[in-house]
Amino acid sequence: MARLNVAILGLGRMGTLYLRLLHSALAPYARVHAVADPNIEERGDALAAYDVPHVLADPLEAVHLPGLDAVLITSPTSTHLNLIKAAADAGLPIFCEKPLALTRQEHLDALEAVQRAGVPLQVGFMRRFDAAYRRAFQLIADGHIGQPVLFKAVGRDPACPPPRFADPRKSGGLILDMGIHDFDLARWLMGSEVERVSAEGTLMVCEELDAVGDIDNAVVNLRFASGAIGNVEVSRTAFYGYDIFTEVLGSEGSVRIGHLQREPLLLLTRQGVAYETLSSFNERFGDAYVNQLAHFFECVRAQRQPEVGGEEALRAFEIGWAATQALLHGQAVSVIGYR
Repeated sequence: MARLNVAILGLGRMGTLYLRLLHSALAPYARVHAVADPNIEERGDALAAYDVPHVLADPLEAVHLPGLDAVLITSPTSTHLNLIKAAADAGLPIFCEKPLALTRQEHLDALEAVQRAGVPLQVGFMRRFDAAYRRAFQLIADGHIGQPVLFKAVGRDPACPPPRFADPRKSGGLILDMGIHDFDLARWLMGSEVERVSAEGTLMVCEELDAVGDIDNAVVNLRFASGAIGNVEVSRTAFYGYDIFTEVLGSEGSVRIGHLQREPLLLLTRQGVAYETLSSFNERFGDAYVNQLAHFFECVRAQRQPEVGGEEALRAFEIGWAATQALLHGQAVSVIGYR
């Protein structure tokens, strides 16, 4: 079967990851027809090892290249809406990294453009394509832990990000940008919408983030429509490794997803017990990134909507936005009130 021609719009951390995967594990599905990034000269090292037919500075120009079958939007969140509209108007299937946009109205505008054009849209919630999370979802759906009662998620990055990356005007801020994966998992695994949130946050380690008005640690409490409760912790200061953990406690048991160890090996000496930890998101979720794009390409070929689309992006955003408002105002906020 002929491979799809795709354009990667944005060649930062995620765009570079997908560029590599499209030249390795995903090569049977698609080829990189073009990459586009305003700072393309700074991306020379990322491109050096790959043969890409079209290397452009303007992502909007890339959308109109002849022979293109789909686009991957991996640029800053603040640029997503215009690129989604342009791709939809060009009739191109769209894969877009999370968050889909920075405001609820921008989400609605993006979804309207996609609906009007009738093109597939998939959002980068890769954890839904991780084998452990998919298995957990099925165990919960099959009733193995009874009724879900409590959701717990921990997301800890091992380094302070550059201020330009964390700038809330481009990313939405810590809670929205980083916590959105967990807000999506909360809805998916618990089988219930989040009704109310409260939040606390602080800046105690990554002092350079003060220049852009962001924080480095936060906790968000959730109240679900089902009556269940939950808690999400996000951190940028876990310098020991990339630490992701999720648990759903039910009336008859619990399911836990996550591991910090790189391999099942412990070194036990007089000095204590030691093991190597995971160092990055792509090390922990490498297979999930492959699986989600394989799913997207299969949907493009079959002309069907992906499992994780605009509605999921909107609902997770609403939780993150409400949690950010709860942090700013120091009080619980109704998620429904932001719809």
